[in-house]
Amino acid sequence: MTGTVGTQEQEHVRALIDRVRGEGRCALTAPEGKILADAYGITVPGEGLARDVDEAVALADRLGGPVVLKIVSPDILHKTDAGGVVVGVSGAQEVRSAFCTVVKNARAYAADARIEGVQVQQLVPPGQEVIVGAVTDPTFGKVVAFGLGGVLVEVLKDITFRLAPVTADEARSMLDSIGAAEILRGVRGAPAVDRWALAEQIRRVSRLVTDFPEIAEVDLNPVIASPDGAVAADIRILLATEEVEPRRRYSREEILVSMRRLMEPRSVAVVGASNEPGKIGNSVMRNLIDGGFAGEIHPVNPKADDILGRKAYKSVTDVAGEVDVAVFAIPAKFVASALREVGRKGIPNAVLIPSGFAETGEHALQDEIVAIAEQHGTRLLGPNIYGYYSTWQDLCATFCTPYDVKGSVALTSQSGGIGMAILGFARSTRTGVSAIVGLGNKSDIDEDDLLTWFGEDPNTECIAMHLEDLKDGRAFVEAARATVPKKPVVVLKAGRTSAGARAAGSHTGALAGDDAVYDDILRQAGVIRAPGLNDMLEYARALPVLPAPQGDNVVIITGAGGSGVLLSDAVVDNGLSLMEIPPDLDTAFKAFIPPFGAAGNPIDITGGEPPSTYEATIRLGMEDPRIHALVLGYWHTIVTPPMVFAELTARVVEEFRARGIEKPVVASLAGDTEVEEACAYLFERGVVAYPYTTELPVAVLGAKYRWARAAGLLGGGR
Repeated sequence: MTGTVGTQEQEHVRALIDRVRGEGRCALTAPEGKILADAYGITVPGEGLARDVDEAVALADRLGGPVVLKIVSPDILHKTDAGGVVVGVSGAQEVRSAFCTVVKNARAYAADARIEGVQVQQLVPPGQEVIVGAVTDPTFGKVVAFGLGGVLVEVLKDITFRLAPVTADEARSMLDSIGAAEILRGVRGAPAVDRWALAEQIRRVSRLVTDFPEIAEVDLNPVIASPDGAVAADIRILLATEEVEPRRRYSREEILVSMRRLMEPRSVAVVGASNEPGKIGNSVMRNLIDGGFAGEIHPVNPKADDILGRKAYKSVTDVAGEVDVAVFAIPAKFVASALREVGRKGIPNAVLIPSGFAETGEHALQDEIVAIAEQHGTRLLGPNIYGYYSTWQDLCATFCTPYDVKGSVALTSQSGGIGMAILGFARSTRTGVSAIVGLGNKSDIDEDDLLTWFGEDPNTECIAMHLEDLKDGRAFVEAARATVPKKPVVVLKAGRTSAGARAAGSHTGALAGDDAVYDDILRQAGVIRAPGLNDMLEYARALPVLPAPQGDNVVIITGAGGSGVLLSDAVVDNGLSLMEIPPDLDTAFKAFIPPFGAAGNPIDITGGEPPSTYEATIRLGMEDPRIHALVLGYWHTIVTPPMVFAELTARVVEEFRARGIEKPVVASLAGDTEVEEACAYLFERGVVAYPYTTELPVAVLGAKYRWARAAGLLGGGR
């Protein structure tokens, strides 16, 4: 079977769904589910619908062997809970008894339930029970799921998700993405399951929900996987009860045109500019002027003629020439009328600093400004934000403290407080940034717009985003997939513990908590997910510093055995591979370390060694092409002081870089406070180094490896 679905089969499915919806139902019966399964090549057991006992006996005889009897009622969704399932029935007498039992139990469970009959189904031979399903996620739309199935599915919660539809390769990758993946390959003498057949069940379910968006949930549980195939023993299909209004989408070209004028403006108007210190409009004006913005700055205030030495305008419509950005510093109640003037002026971007919109329950007010903006083709950043920084334009359009250290990191935050933490971190670490952008309520411009721009921005090498939600998960994934091959994208997703509690009509729906879906799909998009705020900021700072690895072999060189053990743990925890040192390389390292040291991996040179030992072993690590990344563990001694270690390490790395040999090198420095200065020295020279931690440098290296794999620079995925 090719896996394609013909027009006739789709028409049959369409007719069935329309009939079910026409009857006011949202759940398909099992026989109706089989019609959809047959149309899409989803393998299910042989079965039939018996309306009386004699039909049940005849069906069981025709199917042969043991059978399963299941009540068929559009009003009973969970058949097992109703006592409406009897398994392993053989012979006419047992079939008659089981038929009467499931009907009796169903009537006791729901006296008013409509009973259409009893499904008589072949008993599927034993095998590994798994679940295949699909749900409609509020962020990402149609999502397909796979995991361990059966009665323990909601206890084990060993499940993985992907955007639907999935390719055959993506479906196969799901088999390896659950914790119990080894079971499917065969353990303790058990044979492996038919991976192709199982992946096909996943792929076909994903195709079904893509072709028919009104299908809200699909649940194949259990699917019995064996060496001979994969058969869905039970199928449950739920239809959506309401239509979802599609979000307005902009083309990539439209986004880039608008974002260029936002991030590289030639002219900025400040609506609500003020001469009065302490006012937001005064702070924005001062930051723009004092920051050295070379473009035109137009203060707008109907009560002033001059603001900070610049001509003030009663309205933006009075400004001569084009304006690229209007920054709003007025109370929320005045925004709508001023935004209409911005629209009439043809200004493409409005930056809305004011609060008092949806975040305070004023949804109607926010809806109004969105409608005005759409009418005039104006993109909105905010409201409820601190503004934004575009350092390469010397643009500080914010009421917060200025920042002007130019660099290659773009940072965004949904929260103002997190935005200021980003600013403070950047200042304290001297992290060069290309932009810092507040998103606030995300009434219009959101992460996928900015990601599309930063992906093309030559001044940006790494993008880090704090977010609490995504308005359009698919648009974000699309932008991420276009960006990741060129530069890393780091995301801090807040709200990991709010697992989307909701009433679910299927096992798949109950398992699809918000964070579980986010985690898998962000990984599918190649995004690096940071576990915390400091991690996000450190990844963003460090990833542009490290060159991309050329292979998997990681070697640890350490002056302290204890650090070596912790660094080894961190390497494994971050999905990296400790190189198995070949005999010739082992001999080469031993030539530089004392007899009581230890080669192997980690390579323990011991703490009392002079600088020459550090230099010789690091040089060997850089020189040997079989080694792809170095993790250095330094222990503070008077024999080799911190700055001596830092200087020799930076010099060796730079020497090899000049010869065209670049490898990621990270370092953990343990010692007195002098190691802090040494770490800063190393960081500035391309070696990612941290004091007092063995975990962080390796986590950064792990993040670089994850990006390299997602970008296709290394084979295989993790």
